Amino acid sequence: MARPLIALLTDFGTADSYVGSMKGVMLGICPDAALVDITHEVTPHDVLEGALELEACRGAFPGGTVFLAVVDPGVGSARRGLAARCGDHRFIAPDNGILTAVFRAVPPSEVVELTVRRFARPEISRTFEGRDRFAPAAAWLAAGSALEAMGAPVSDWARLDLPAAAFADGGLEGVVVRVDRFGNIVTSIDRGSFARAAASGTAEVRIGAWRTSRLVDTYSDLAAGEIAALFGSRDCLEVVAREASAAALLGVRRGERVTVRWTG
Repeated sequence: MARPLIALLTDFGTADSYVGSMKGVMLGICPDAALVDITHEVTPHDVLEGALELEACRGAFPGGTVFLAVVDPGVGSARRGLAARCGDHRFIAPDNGILTAVFRAVPPSEVVELTVRRFARPEISRTFEGRDRFAPAAAWLAAGSALEAMGAPVSDWARLDLPAAAFADGGLEGVVVRVDRFGNIVTSIDRGSFARAAASGTAEVRIGAWRTSRLVDTYSDLAAGEIAALFGSRDCLEVVAREASAAALLGVRRGERVTVRWTG
């Protein structure tokens, strides 16, 4: 890449100075860095949501990108900080499971604990390690420092129980993992599992009392306000409404059970 690239994901929002402070620290270390905001609107303290969002966008970034992911309800505690290499990407994050989905998709070739003090700020706030520990480490990586110089290798790290599709009763079961800002209901049922489970007949998608056998390719296949299922950009089954919120229309929230059965 012509310029080092650092991609940021946090639950800090943009109403306060937190994200700006992190960017200021990074630019002080690596002034040539291009800083890209993935999102700062992860639900506060929701490590699972952060993990899924990080993996959802990882593949869109070029090799050499440094990802800085800070959703950190354990800030100031004994939990570790990690630097990791997965394929051509590197990651800086607290050791709380936020890298689980990335590690599942691309097993890490190297993981170290952030212990070498010269890669952090001289004073580390117990309530803002994103600025004082993680942002400097990401900037030093982007500036060319070796990942292995940041601390001792580790082979164990926190893991989340990621929702996934399960084969059951001749069909599939999953859960709602996200409702996006358009009200699309994103599930844990991926296209590959759907294809492997497919049987003769028509697939019927069910969430609570609602069900549909209509699987479309895109939103324009629907009339305004009509609800159906499709495979979205994450290659997971979604329930959507054209120009409306499917989640609001159906009263669906994250964590609700989703099933697919083949009938007819």
